[in-house]
Amino acid sequence: MKWLSYFYQGKQNFGLLKEEHAVIPAEKLFRDPPTDLLAYIESQPELLAGALAETGIPLTEIEITVPYLPPNNVIGIGKNYPEHVLEMGSKEDIPKEILVFTKSKNALVADKGVIKTHQNVTNALDYEGELAVIIGKAGSDLSEAEAVSHIFGYTILNDVTARDLQVKHKQFYIAKSLDNSCPIGPYIATKETFPDPEAPFSIRTLVNGEERQSGTTADMIFSIPRMIADLSKGHTLMPGDIIATGTPPGVGKGFNPPRYLKDGDEVAITISGIGTLTNFVQDQQ
Repeated sequence: MKWLSYFYQGKQNFGLLKEEHAVIPAEKLFRDPPTDLLAYIESQPELLAGALAETGIPLTEIEITVPYLPPNNVIGIGKNYPEHVLEMGSKEDIPKEILVFTKSKNALVADKGVIKTHQNVTNALDYEGELAVIIGKAGSDLSEAEAVSHIFGYTILNDVTARDLQVKHKQFYIAKSLDNSCPIGPYIATKETFPDPEAPFSIRTLVNGEERQSGTTADMIFSIPRMIADLSKGHTLMPGDIIATGTPPGVGKGFNPPRYLKDGDEVAITISGIGTLTNFVQDQQ
């Protein structure tokens, strides 16, 4: 199943994607609908009998919005693909433990939304196509075996980064938390959508139709269960927490000369089994 949040006829709502072309609204799915998608993730009430047979609203009639505002900032995992580490530095930079940073939840932007260039503060805005994990159940001090049961689902995230600010401040938060610098969505695919929980996801990023990134989560240094287990040590993960799992090679900085985002660019990230997240780069007016 794939969930989404949307705006329709002056009202914010959420619902279930039907056959990739319509959405069944929450009021047709539940006897007592949760207030939003985050509330659903937190409570996960049962669907009404026959709910999936309900008629949906065509996607052409709605505006897809950010899935929800998470309870905490987005958790990011850096340097999680060996080839990405190499394009950014050297073999000595490959981490032996997960590299963790956070990204402001206020930076979230929806599918088809605008990525602001922030040309007043950066000249090196870069894209990073990533698989994001959505936590569905609170937990701390989890083992890798326990971690999978705490996953609600998966979505697509673009970890937009100002490379010059990353160097200037010698940390990630400022460079990765500019307004409109965290596209996410358009759907959250539940873990049950994927019959084989160990099957890798393919990740592909296009800029103006040109392939820049093509990778698979099979190449990650740290697996999803390992990341969740490590993050939960002495730290409670909450329903709705978002974990961005790292980006494969092919980012703009990895080219010579670098190929950073500019006004008018279109960035489309496709992840197998989830969909495509598309955003448009625009100078501030």
